[in-house]
Amino acid sequence: MTNSKEIIRVIDLEKSFSKKDRGEPLKVLDGIHLSLSEGEFVSILGPSGCGKSTFLHILAGLDQQDSGQVYLDDKLITGPGPDHTMIFQDYSLFPWMTVKKNIELGLKATGVPEGERAAISRKYIGLVHLEGFEDHYPHELSGGMKQRVAIARGFALDPRVLFMDEPFGALDAQTRVMLQQELIRIFTSTRKTIVFVTHNVSEAVFLSDRIVLCTKRPMKVKEIFQVNIERPRDRFGAPFNEFCKQVAQVLDV
Repeated sequence: MTNSKEIIRVIDLEKSFSKKDRGEPLKVLDGIHLSLSEGEFVSILGPSGCGKSTFLHILAGLDQQDSGQVYLDDKLITGPGPDHTMIFQDYSLFPWMTVKKNIELGLKATGVPEGERAAISRKYIGLVHLEGFEDHYPHELSGGMKQRVAIARGFALDPRVLFMDEPFGALDAQTRVMLQQELIRIFTSTRKTIVFVTHNVSEAVFLSDRIVLCTKRPMKVKEIFQVNIERPRDRFGAPFNEFCKQVAQVLDV
C-alpha cells in the first residue's frame, strides 16, 4: 500500500539532443506527464535506448529538459539536492575511500558532525549486511557488495526520493536477484519513495508498486500497471508469471 500524498509531479516534459551535422535534433522525451505518491516504489520500464535514463536524470536534476516541469513536494527541481539522490549502475564509489568513508561522504558534504556520521554509516552498513567490511576499499569488494555500498550511501542521506538508474544491470543473474530481494527488504523497512529504471520485465514486476511502461524513442508513457501481488512475491508462482506476460505483451506491441 502507498501513501496517497503526491510527492513528484511531472508536467509535459520534453527533451531533444542535437545531432552534429545531421539535420533535425533527436527527440528523446515527448510530452511526459506523471504523478508519483510518497512511499511508492515505481519502475520506469521500456526498451533499451528509449530515453528512460535521460528522464530519470532530469527528475534528479542532473540534466535539463527543453520544456516542462518536475516538482518535488511542490518545489521545482532545477538541480541536485539533499532531498533527492541518485544511485547509478556503475556504483560511483571513490576508490581511495573505505566503505565507511564512501557512505559518510554525502553526510560530510551536508555538514553532519563526525560522530553522527559514524553512527549513521554503522546503521546503514548493518541495513545492507556489510558488517565487517567497514574498512575495506572498493577494489576489495565484489560487484554486488559495491552496489550495497552505493545503496547504503543513498539511503544514509535520508532523502525524500531515491532515483535508481538500472543499478543491477551490470551484475550476474544470481547477484541481481539477491540484491532485488535486499532492496525490497530495505524499502519495506524505510518506506522511502523509489523511482527505478529498468528494461527487465521480471525485475519491474518483482520490485514495484506501479510500473510506468514507456514507448520507444521518443519516449511517452504507454501504460501504467498497478502491481497488486502481495509481497514477498513468488517469481515461480502463477500470479507473478501471468502479470509478467501481461506487461511483456503491452511492451512488445
